[in-house]
Amino acid sequence: MNGTPIVSSTPAELPVATRRKLHGLLTPGEVAALSRRSDWRGAWAILSTWAVIAAAFALAALWPNPLSFVVALCLIAGRQLALAVLQHEAAHGTLFKTRWLNEHAADWLCARPVWQHLAKYRAHHLVHHTRTGTDEDIDISLHEGYPVSAASLRRKLLRDAIGITGLKLVLGRMLMDAGVLKWTVASRVEKLPQQGRHWWDYPAAFLRNAGGMLLCNLLLWAVLAAAGHGWLYGLWVLAQIAPFPLFVRIRSIAEHGMLPRATDMFLNTRTTRATLFDRLFVAPCHVNYHLEHHAMASVPYYRLPRLHALLRQRGAVAAPAGYGAVLRLAGSGP
Repeated sequence: MNGTPIVSSTPAELPVATRRKLHGLLTPGEVAALSRRSDWRGAWAILSTWAVIAAAFALAALWPNPLSFVVALCLIAGRQLALAVLQHEAAHGTLFKTRWLNEHAADWLCARPVWQHLAKYRAHHLVHHTRTGTDEDIDISLHEGYPVSAASLRRKLLRDAIGITGLKLVLGRMLMDAGVLKWTVASRVEKLPQQGRHWWDYPAAFLRNAGGMLLCNLLLWAVLAAAGHGWLYGLWVLAQIAPFPLFVRIRSIAEHGMLPRATDMFLNTRTTRATLFDRLFVAPCHVNYHLEHHAMASVPYYRLPRLHALLRQRGAVAAPAGYGAVLRLAGSGP
């Protein structure tokens, strides 16, 4: 773990307002039961995600036509987001009960294939959890500035859907791996000092930092090629360029957009109602239960619905709005 602690968000580590609410809402036994982890549940999460990806590739291979390509592209992008969410679970130490599986299986089967890095992500994400609702939140650029006008929101979503945002993200990741920009998963970029570097330092740094991603993607292409459909790898690349950024934007807006700047997780974070359609694309692995996750990050994703139900029963949270309502709010500005 490179010395970076796993974010657990036990009640003692939470802001006073959130800690006080949880103390009166959950018993120690409920906290222990909700925080219980499982190796087989983590393994199933990864296996089922890759099974959907394989099914999407099969759909495009067996019925090659524009409609099947669009459906496959959206399914793959949705599962790429699911892999990123499972990396997020592992960053909190909740994907597997066994620490080694959290550190290595999640890194190589979830993070690296979608151009992420578990250790770097954990260090970044820790700051988000400890600074949520403040100007020091490292992820604030993902959701600040909303609501915007309906026309502005449509332009943002269109840029995501046609790949303009995705191409910028690819360039940004290349520059981060080359050591030109500071590593981040947010939108705000920070240049790193370049004094003393030579031209050969840039490709060397890129290969060193992106080597895991390149290896995993080469393996994915090799598997598809061995099945006689190496061309399908293009769908994997295209899905990350579009519509993956569109799904990420919608998810990010829903999680923290248009909410007060406050340290209480019950105020600065939103849970969103998700349909089956939403879960396929923008809300995989119960990531829509985001208030519950921030209040107790020690709870594995598959127990978040139970935590939500308990908080609803005890009057701590209201019935959540859906993604459509949140997007309408995001586009209600002047």
